[in-house]
Amino acid sequence: MTGLSHLWTQGDAISRGVAILLLLMSISAWVVIVWKSWLLSRARQDLNRGVLAFWGAPDLSTARQAVQALDREGVLLPLVDAAAVASRPGTLESQAEPEAQLTRRLRDSLHEVLARLQVGQVLLASVGAVSPFVGLLGTVWGIYHAMMGISTEGSVSLDKVAGPVGEALIMTAAGLAVAIPAVLAYNIFGKFVSAAEADLEGFAHDLRETILGRRVQRPDT
Repeated sequence: MTGLSHLWTQGDAISRGVAILLLLMSISAWVVIVWKSWLLSRARQDLNRGVLAFWGAPDLSTARQAVQALDREGVLLPLVDAAAVASRPGTLESQAEPEAQLTRRLRDSLHEVLARLQVGQVLLASVGAVSPFVGLLGTVWGIYHAMMGISTEGSVSLDKVAGPVGEALIMTAAGLAVAIPAVLAYNIFGKFVSAAEADLEGFAHDLRETILGRRVQRPDT
């Protein structure tokens, strides 16, 4: 803490700006990490329970009610509703084959759900990629600032160089401390989102085949 406080008090506007930027990046990354951990955990539970409840229901109406009661994060219900919505007459969509209309609605709903699950991934990737270089900038500038201060004294010794340079290197460690959690969280969340995407695509495919099968069995509808 002494080195940090000394670095802050002895630093100029640039070094302080770098420190503040790293702090903001760290706070934003951790907010996203905590929030997405909660969101993806709930979404995963909703997906597993909702799929079982849907296919265990006797009809589509009961299945939708079962999914609605379990789907807290709205990962399955948009797909179920998309399969039940009819195209508006007089539109280009209504002129397509019923199979194509159903496929399009399910695809659009799937993309919307995945977009919600992927919120925050760009921020984590950006923090993980940029923060080490921000910390390195702070280190380079801190060393330059320290050297300029030492040169004004007219004499250079190991004791006078080691302290300021060591304090400047803290910026590099700070940049890595910000980047590592963001990169790890990005990779872990990406794995969870990919698994959820595979499950949702499978559910959408099975739902499509079920809806089309019902229409074949009841051609009068």
